[in-house]
Amino acid sequence: MTSDDEPSTLPRRQLGRFLREARDSRGFSMDRAARLVELSKTALHRIETGGVKKLRIRDIRALCELYEVTPADTDRAVELAKQAQVTSWYTAFGGLYSDSTFNMYVGLTASARQLIAYHEIVLGLVQTADYARALISTFYNDSSREDIERRVELRLKRQTIITRKADPVKLELLIHESALHRMIGGPRIMAAQLQHLAEISKLPNVSLRVHPFTSGCSRGLLHGPFVILEFGDVNTHPSEPPLVYLEGAGKPDIYMENNDDVRRYHEIASAIRETALNETATRDLLRRVARSHTT
Repeated sequence: MTSDDEPSTLPRRQLGRFLREARDSRGFSMDRAARLVELSKTALHRIETGGVKKLRIRDIRALCELYEVTPADTDRAVELAKQAQVTSWYTAFGGLYSDSTFNMYVGLTASARQLIAYHEIVLGLVQTADYARALISTFYNDSSREDIERRVELRLKRQTIITRKADPVKLELLIHESALHRMIGGPRIMAAQLQHLAEISKLPNVSLRVHPFTSGCSRGLLHGPFVILEFGDVNTHPSEPPLVYLEGAGKPDIYMENNDDVRRYHEIASAIRETALNETATRDLLRRVARSHTT
């Protein structure tokens, strides 16, 4: 975990993940790619796993050129390499990383082993297409229908990390009761969404619990939505440190890696968990409120 006087690992982890995926997509072995850009295999491995503290821009550009990365994504990769040098770095990513081919949060969730999320609307990973479409079309109200549908399709594709049969991500979702009543898209869409939550909560890798109005404020504060991302060992690569993600809601997203910050959000999640309904009571409530939306 990074301390206050060390550069963040997050930008170099994201950069390494991006370069690894680009290499795989072009069919290069690590040996061959390293040889063609005049790096050792060990050096390229360290770049791809986020283990290099001082990245050389010329190496990043050479790798992007080898993998035929677009100029726009090459610029984003170079910017990440520069950000990796910043001390006490609290990520505030905005439009620079909003492109679907280079999205920070999408890449992180795809490589996570466990997500602990608290939300006050339905989390994107468990949204129905209609619920997602209603949210996305409201936020991107100037976008074309084709663009809206593309965004919905991308959101639904991301959900496979939860529903896939082989090694799915473990999801613990703590959802505030207000999300069950906040009207998104109309009664029919809300009813279908809540029924979907009740069904998906039966998956062995999913724990879904409602935090009811009667529980008040956890630890005496309104903390807002958050996601804790935990990274376990994948193949033989060492674990990455956990981090906390706070959605920007129109402003830059925030990522926190500091030990104290991650610990604080684990404590908040624990406090919510202690006063949340159990999983059976949650499913009963979801189905009951779903019926109320259609009567």
